[in-house]
Amino acid sequence: VIGAIAPEMPAMFDGMKLAAVATILYVIVRCLNLKSPTASPDLTYQDTPLNRFLLKSCSLLTREYIPPLLWGKSGHLQTALYGKMGRVNSPHPHGQRKYLAMQDGATATFDLFEPLADHPTGDDVTMVICPGIGNHSEKHYIRTFVDHSQKQGYRCAVLNHLGALPNIELTSPRMFTYGCTWEFAAMVGYIRRTFPQTQLIVVGFSLGGNIVCKFLGENRANQEGVLCCVSVCQGYSALRAQETFLQWDHCRRFYNFLMTDNMKKIILSHRRILFSGSSDKVTDADMSRLFTATSLNQIDDSIMRKFHGYSSLKEYYEKESCVHYIHNVDVPLLLVNSADDPLVHESLLTIPRTLAEKKPNVIFALTLHGGHLGFFEGAVLVPQPLTWMDKVIVSYANAICQWEKEKATCQGGNASEGESSEDKP
Repeated sequence: VIGAIAPEMPAMFDGMKLAAVATILYVIVRCLNLKSPTASPDLTYQDTPLNRFLLKSCSLLTREYIPPLLWGKSGHLQTALYGKMGRVNSPHPHGQRKYLAMQDGATATFDLFEPLADHPTGDDVTMVICPGIGNHSEKHYIRTFVDHSQKQGYRCAVLNHLGALPNIELTSPRMFTYGCTWEFAAMVGYIRRTFPQTQLIVVGFSLGGNIVCKFLGENRANQEGVLCCVSVCQGYSALRAQETFLQWDHCRRFYNFLMTDNMKKIILSHRRILFSGSSDKVTDADMSRLFTATSLNQIDDSIMRKFHGYSSLKEYYEKESCVHYIHNVDVPLLLVNSADDPLVHESLLTIPRTLAEKKPNVIFALTLHGGHLGFFEGAVLVPQPLTWMDKVIVSYANAICQWEKEKATCQGGNASEGESSEDKP
């Protein structure tokens, strides 16, 4: 009997090996989403002369976005690569750090980078940039975008979120929050005073997207001299997002934990300034909750909302979210999100889609892949230094500048014709 079974054993083991390999390959294909097709962004917009011009001039919005073949279709890997490495071969643009005294004693900082070439239109144009949560001008994805913009003829001003730079001490018991626009407004004000002839392109990444859209919408005077605004990978409503951020689908709860841990480190690095003499706002119980917090909601409730005196977490999220202000933005507005962004739940994307359906100045672009601030491009494995995100923002800005230039030329020509006809007897 043993002799009869023995010849069948190798065949059985070979079958088990094949089954194991097949299982591993299946898991890899599923995890890396290799069967997902590539596609051009799903666009929502109204058919207007400006939007037709923009989509024709900024062809990246209508062409296929092709991520790296082996891993680029996984939103998690795109997000992880952005979060861990930022960008590939990130440049080191040279700028000047500016310090602005705020009324409450805080000191806002931003970095100013001059253009490295003439702008295609010959005009003076400045990109005012607001990074993501806890980020600043030294982050790799910001450096890559700034370098690309400089080479295209743009001056760049990058806000350093209050408390985010590890080597800059706070000067008042307050740090950046989800929707506080004070520091961004101070930076924009400085640019307007220092370069009165410049035109502004407003750019926000993730949390920065919320801040810039809220800034433009909370006071229409803030839109003066602004050519357009681009927001990438923001969630639009913190109140709606808070429930989804506690869910485990797409590992969102895990990302929440990682971001919470990072926020704790930032807050505790400034604990001497933030909590000295502010016992009326932050109690010992709040500090205990900070140490044990496992979600951003818990930190926001025990610490962040109290910097601005909000009575509840709901009030904080409602007042600090751009969803209540973005409908007041009248300048051209490009809203970019990715369908596989593990941080932004698909239910939140009804906000930009509905806005683009109702307002003629808005284009909503939803890519199939890209993760959260990833948008890497590349053939098979190694991504390119420049991402689709970097290129599409500059391309859209170029198109807007060209539209404004041609519009001014046409208006000038019409005015000249009017004067000539009036001179005729």
